Amino acid sequence: MLRAIFFDFNGVLVDDEAIHQELFHEVLSEEGVSLSQEDYYENYVGCDDRGCFSLALESAGREVDPGLLMRLIARKASYYRDRIRRDGFEFFPGAEDLVKAAAADSITLAVVSGALRQEIEDALAQAELRDLFKVVVSSEDVRAGKPNPEGYLRALRELNSRSPLPERLFHPHEILAIEDTPPGLQAAAGAGLVTLGVAQTFARNELSAADVLADNLEGLSMEELQRQFAEASLR
Repeated sequence: MLRAIFFDFNGVLVDDEAIHQELFHEVLSEEGVSLSQEDYYENYVGCDDRGCFSLALESAGREVDPGLLMRLIARKASYYRDRIRRDGFEFFPGAEDLVKAAAADSITLAVVSGALRQEIEDALAQAELRDLFKVVVSSEDVRAGKPNPEGYLRALRELNSRSPLPERLFHPHEILAIEDTPPGLQAAAGAGLVTLGVAQTFARNELSAADVLADNLEGLSMEELQRQFAEASLR
């Protein structure tokens, strides 16, 4: 039985992967480090800011100094805020409708993301969705980003310990994780969750590890999601 849905943020709810790629490129270029669009989508997408900057610096033969890392993350966050202040957050078609439909169906909701907390909070506030999510796990809440399952395991712990306490504990097999990248799917599977891969960033064949696949969220009904979840749970 499906009791909870854990949504990834970038690439699932909000269509901003291209913005992040541009800003990683801009910030790293200012440090004399190159990061092409192809390289980003092949090796870095799905990483949080800390992971992406660390990998890029290591690949360039640069020392990963904690102070430099913090400055790069803060600079990118500043550039991102400027972009969002100008243009606002763009949600994927169907994303807001699915969140509202799930909440109306008494499904407990969480966000598990490598994005910064303020970015997630601002986006959910813009769409007037924040009150529908019981838990938000961001990059600041974990030591290891995806594909490590730490974020999903933390979200599960918070669901089971946050007031008001559930009448019965949530178990991984009762939770669907919606992800758009292979590292995200790996993280959710590592926590024992059923996974839905949505092909909004990668092609379907690159998300073959998912239990269920969808081209996008538009028109995806809770009835269909419940059916697919039940079928995947029996495999």
